[in-house]
Amino acid sequence: MTTETQTEPAVQGISDERPPLLFVHGAWGGAWVWHDHFIPWFAERGWKGYAFDLRHHGDRGGPKSLRRTRIKDYVDDLAAAVADLPRPPIIVGHSMGALVTQRYLEDRTLPGAVLLAPVPLGGVWKATARTARRHPLKFLQANLMLDLGKAMDSPGPVKSMLMDHDATDAQVADMVARTGGESYLAYLDMMFVTRARPQLVQTPVAVVIADRDRLFSVKEGTKLASAYGVEPIVVTGVAHQMPSSVRWQRAAEAVERALASLG
Repeated sequence: MTTETQTEPAVQGISDERPPLLFVHGAWGGAWVWHDHFIPWFAERGWKGYAFDLRHHGDRGGPKSLRRTRIKDYVDDLAAAVADLPRPPIIVGHSMGALVTQRYLEDRTLPGAVLLAPVPLGGVWKATARTARRHPLKFLQANLMLDLGKAMDSPGPVKSMLMDHDATDAQVADMVARTGGESYLAYLDMMFVTRARPQLVQTPVAVVIADRDRLFSVKEGTKLASAYGVEPIVVTGVAHQMPSSVRWQRAAEAVERALASLG
């Protein structure tokens, strides 16, 4: 069963010489994260882009089985999406999707990968503490119900932890309406089990981080980039949810620079 969905560019000049871009969303997201801005923007610049929903996200069956879903299951979803493409892609993974990307690449080599606001080398311990400190009741609810979706199902935490400080009420409400559930087991994986292991990745990697990210710090992103032997590209004035930022184009331009750095 295919997990891949394609947006066919409505512009001329798509290059068949370039690898396609495969976009991997993060926690609470879906392929819609990329279809809003990034895929059309890159199509205008000659890149064919694809996006897909990780299992139980977006249009893939809802969150009913999320409690049994692990990071390794998301890695399997990514493997299926890559297999569906006509050529090996460059993967662009955001947040949890960046961790899924790195784990997938441990025994496979692709033309490149761009990691946006990636999960830190040490996992999500510090992000957990930041979220619990800012939104203790929502964090408690998520833990009591074993449903990470409860942590980001209202305007307060969505704006505080994911979105730009100047996002409008309407933009926040739209994000809340589209934000889905997330696996508690996948969260525990990122806390205790599943780490990025750059020493096992042979694919060229670039790292893009946001200076207003309130989940993962610039210091944490820089440490991961250093493990790959690269300097991070820092996007200014942008929070964690880079693809949906008020200033999403800055993030897209940073990804474009990252793609150029892959050689």
